Amino acid sequence: MLDINNMKRSDFYYDLPQELIAQTPVEPRNASRMMKINRQTGEVVHDHFYNLCNYLKKGDLLVLNDSKVLPARIYGEREDTGSFIEFLLVEQKENMVWEILCRPGKKAKIGTRFVFGGGKLKAEIIDVLEDGNRIARFECEENFFATLDEIGQMPLPPYITEKLKDKDRYQTVYAHELGSSAAPTAGLHFTEQQLEDLKAMGVNIAYVTLHVGLGTFRPVKEDKVLDHKMHREHYELSRETADMINETKKNGGRVIAVGTTSCRTLESVAAFNDGKIVPCDGYTEIFIYPGFEFKVLDGLVTNFHLPESTLIMLVSAFMGYENTMNAYKIAVEEKYRFFSFGDCMLIISE
Repeated sequence: MLDINNMKRSDFYYDLPQELIAQTPVEPRNASRMMKINRQTGEVVHDHFYNLCNYLKKGDLLVLNDSKVLPARIYGEREDTGSFIEFLLVEQKENMVWEILCRPGKKAKIGTRFVFGGGKLKAEIIDVLEDGNRIARFECEENFFATLDEIGQMPLPPYITEKLKDKDRYQTVYAHELGSSAAPTAGLHFTEQQLEDLKAMGVNIAYVTLHVGLGTFRPVKEDKVLDHKMHREHYELSRETADMINETKKNGGRVIAVGTTSCRTLESVAAFNDGKIVPCDGYTEIFIYPGFEFKVLDGLVTNFHLPESTLIMLVSAFMGYENTMNAYKIAVEEKYRFFSFGDCMLIISE
C-alpha cells in the first residue's frame, strides 16, 4: 500500500529491459498496440490503437495538444576558431533571443559568437544562467523558423539512439502551434483519417496548447516525491475548447485527455479557476501525483513512461498506484514498446 504522505521515488520504479525501448515509430501510426484499462477496476484489455473507436461513445470529447515541435537541435562552429558547438533551443525569451543548452559549454562564454548552416544563422552568447544554460541572441537574413526548419534536427529524447528518417514522424498530424522542445507523444498514434472517423461517429475533438519543455525528461532526483519541483511550461486554452468541455460535462459525456500535457493543461486551468474551465493562458508548474483530485478528466490516452518519472506518477494519480504498477508489469511481460515511439494505454472511466 502506498503511503501518499511519504512517497519515495523508488515506489515508482519498475524493471524495463532495454530492448523494449522503441527506437523507431510503427507504420502506419495507428498500428501501435493499445492497453485499454478500466480506471476503476484496473481490468486490462489488449488491443491496437486503430480500434480506439470501440471504446469511445457519441458525445465523448478528446482533448489534443496541438503544439508543434521545433527542430531545435543545431550544429555549428565558433566564429573565430571554427571549433564544434551544439545548441538546443529551450525557450524563446523575445523576438530573436532564446534560452539554450549548449555543448561543450566551456566554449560558450558571454560575447562568444557562433555560426550555423554555413552562416545562414548566427548567434552571440549574451548571458550565462545559474543552471548553466545560456541566453543567445540570433541573427538571420531569412525567416528564423524557416531557417531552423532547414538546418535543425528534431530534439529526440536521449533514450532514442537511432537517427530519425522523417522529421514528421516526431510531429502529430494536427501539430499547429510552434514551440515545443519535445513531442506530445500520445498524439503520435493518430492518423488524419482516424480523427475524421471519430468525428463521424459523434466523438468531438478539441485542442489545447502546451509547449512541452525539456524538463519533461528531467529525472526526479529527490528521494521524497513531494520535494521535487516541476518545470514551467506555457499553455493556452481557447474559448471554443472551454465551451466544448463544459458542454460535454453538462451532457454527461466523458472528457478524455490525449497525453499528460493535455491532462496538465486541463487540470491547471481548473485549479487556477476554482474548478471551472474558462479560456485562459499562462504558465503552469502543476505536479500531479497520487492523492491529486482530478476535476476534469474522465479518461487518458498516454504512452508508457520512464521509471521514477513525474509522468508515471501522474498516471498513478489518475488510475491508482496498484493498478498502474500492475499494468506496467503486464506491459513488460507482454513486450509492449515503451516511451516516445512506443505503444499506449487508454485509461477510461466506464
